[in-house]
Amino acid sequence: MSKPSIPQGTRDFSPAEVRRRQFIFNTLRSIFELYGFQPLETPSMENLVTLTGKYGEEGDRLIFKILNNGLHEKKDAEREKLNGEWNNILSRSYSSPVVTERALRYDLTIPFARYVVMHQNDIALPFRRYQMQPVWRADRPQKGRYREFWQCDADVVGSTSLINEAELLCIYQQAFQKLNVPVTIKINSRKLLAALSELCGMSEKMMDITIAMDKLDKIGWVGVANELKERGISEDGIWQIERVINVTGTNEEKLVAFSDIMQHSPSGMEGINELSKTLAFYNELDPTASFKTTGQDTNIQIDISLARGLNYYTGVIVEVVCSHPDVKMGSIGGGGRYDDLTGLFGLKGVSGVGVSFGIDRICDVMEELKAFPEQLAEGTKAMLVNFGGENETYALQILQQLRTANIPAEIYPDASKFDKQMKYANRRGIAYVLLPGDEERQKNMVSVKNFVTGEQKMMSIAETIVLLSH
Repeated sequence: MSKPSIPQGTRDFSPAEVRRRQFIFNTLRSIFELYGFQPLETPSMENLVTLTGKYGEEGDRLIFKILNNGLHEKKDAEREKLNGEWNNILSRSYSSPVVTERALRYDLTIPFARYVVMHQNDIALPFRRYQMQPVWRADRPQKGRYREFWQCDADVVGSTSLINEAELLCIYQQAFQKLNVPVTIKINSRKLLAALSELCGMSEKMMDITIAMDKLDKIGWVGVANELKERGISEDGIWQIERVINVTGTNEEKLVAFSDIMQHSPSGMEGINELSKTLAFYNELDPTASFKTTGQDTNIQIDISLARGLNYYTGVIVEVVCSHPDVKMGSIGGGGRYDDLTGLFGLKGVSGVGVSFGIDRICDVMEELKAFPEQLAEGTKAMLVNFGGENETYALQILQQLRTANIPAEIYPDASKFDKQMKYANRRGIAYVLLPGDEERQKNMVSVKNFVTGEQKMMSIAETIVLLSH
């Protein structure tokens, strides 16, 4: 028998790891609820036609397709036809639904848009929702990049107000502050990127330009310039892009510089106005204002190179990276405005904006920074040793009282050797072991051993509950 394994790009999670992830989920959930967002869940699989064509060429290649069931029942002629169609799928021809017509969801945004269209008569607009579920991408696994991973999204649809963008920035700030993760929040506007392609005299090349610019952090300007040249951007166009990328200063100074460069571009001026208003709204709502000292720099930075490669973004876009110098990780959050995402499914004129948290990457960063609270390592706080006979019954009575007092506790299920039970408690990292022996039962008490200090003391049940409640 071969050694058991799991698919590449997936992971098992130990109890301690699950507790850490739940800490992140619970922290984010509390903030989403504070801002008036409602919970939502959608199926793990969607119709293939729902997903394809929504993420750009690169995204479409990473969609996990699901093989239709019942193929083993086909006759030889049908099986030969299916093999041909399967070869078409492998060569990225998706026209045939015979072999596959469903896929695992690539993200949570497109399924959310599909949900809004299907339930448009049941929801009140603006609709504010948050969603925490796994997604799948047929990507090459590497550090911080998995084929199965969790996303956590917050979106508002049915409103064009930039107050929504500002509130989502507040959610990012508050969330990472509570998670004790230092971050830089980059913002830009796709309208500025459209204006940049106009400056290059190559409006039709906007996607080529944004795809290349989005790699600036990874390959540097020389690498981006080479890719722009390969994508057919002229030398003058590359110079225009470099001129804009080299703009530095505060957010206000950058906006002034962009205004000078793009003053003849309506889309550019609109993008500048969006960023200016978003930052103004944010400053009114800033949840971290009370923690800042006078003159302290903001961690929200306008970054003209930020592109967010997905096709559906139309306005303000945002990306979050960990700012700790010792952490080497890509983005741990991102999102933006999508003016007509529901139009992909026939519902026109419903604008939306949303952000996503990369749960797996955030968890990796927090582990690297040792940012999780120490008490998360605790599960069972006390274990009762099982001495068997009447003492076993007495131990069960104590166990019931502990759980009634909301103290996580368990009893060793078998009356095994004392040493075996103590080794189990030690391996589990249980802080207290309770010894309900003959003397303790007769006195209606229990001996409590602190595994950390080694101290042992006989106490009443009430005293034990008080001790374990702290």
